[in-house]
Amino acid sequence: MAYSRLEKISRVCKALSDITRLRIFLLLTERTLCVNAIVNFLGISQPAVSQHLKILREAGLVKSERKGYWMHYSADLKKIKEIADILLKILKDKKSVFVKVGNKTN
Repeated sequence: MAYSRLEKISRVCKALSDITRLRIFLLLTERTLCVNAIVNFLGISQPAVSQHLKILREAGLVKSERKGYWMHYSADLKKIKEIADILLKILKDKKSVFVKVGNKTN
């Protein structure tokens, strides 16, 4: 298993380990929303929502699209499926997780 795949899974797990990011992600799997709508749904500040969205985007879980003045966010279902497939492959072939890649042991 390529080390980059494990890094991708690690980024996703880290991104979803925060309860607020998990709540935002689950909300975005149901609908597309702008930052202000997320603020209203969750009752947290706009800067906090923006920071959480940045982390979710970097992990490949959320995509954004400009609609007029506003940026709208939604779960990136294609990438989520790709990540789920990688995770299933890891679980099926557990020994591949321990293969050395370069100087790193996975």
